[in-house]
Amino acid sequence: MLRSIWNGVISFGMVSIPVKLYTATESKDVSFNLLHKECRSRLKQLRWCPVHEREVPWEEVGRGYEYAKGQYVMMEEDDLENLPLASAHTIDLSAFVRLEEIDAIYYERSYYLEPEDVGAKPFALLMQALRKSQRVAIGKIALRNKEHLCTLRPQNGALVLETMFYADEIRSTEELKLPGEDVKISQRELEMADALVELLAEPFDATKYKDDYRLALMSVIESKLQGQEIAAPPPAPGKVTDLMAALKASVEAAKRQREAEAVAPAGGDGRARRRKAG
Repeated sequence: MLRSIWNGVISFGMVSIPVKLYTATESKDVSFNLLHKECRSRLKQLRWCPVHEREVPWEEVGRGYEYAKGQYVMMEEDDLENLPLASAHTIDLSAFVRLEEIDAIYYERSYYLEPEDVGAKPFALLMQALRKSQRVAIGKIALRNKEHLCTLRPQNGALVLETMFYADEIRSTEELKLPGEDVKISQRELEMADALVELLAEPFDATKYKDDYRLALMSVIESKLQGQEIAAPPPAPGKVTDLMAALKASVEAAKRQREAEAVAPAGGDGRARRRKAG
């Protein structure tokens, strides 16, 4: 069941839209507990004070900002709640931009916005205006002890809010060892790469992609529960020594996969044939 994590308003010019904010995604990671190998008891992580040499209960835990080495200014919950920020309870839309103008590296996390009953009409108006203009709205929201830059865009009848990194939070690529103009690519190599891209080109469908690592991990866990032997993984591919040979092999494999997909019937048999062809 979805639970709202933030209540406030969208400020759209002189229009105010009361909304609730919901987390749009959930992690499917497989979690592990830390155990003592000797007795398999679950370990406890203690909040330990080195001065008093004892565990500290939550009611004695505070937050502090280190302004100098070993020197802290204490922050209370009221200090965080009463920050002098309009974005604490208002998403003030300040600009409308083309979606393609925003590099994906800026996106952080996705949320759904739902209107309060009194805000249904202006909420629908904002969605239709965004659809018609083919733009996304830019604003700010204070969330999780931080003011985030954010975008709003319509999707499946809802407004999706994406929190974003600020420009100074994006690391530079200057320290990376990247290929320069001195790396020569032959015309034939480029043509083969273009052919491979075209063979693998298709509309994006998120439902096609599964978390194979999680599935394999759960398979190993199930095997251990059943006392079964775990099969060794396939060997990792070797290093590329002949780029043209690797490109040719990739193109041929992609062609075979396309041909198999063209003749395979829809449904489970088709998927099995595609996996075999790949």
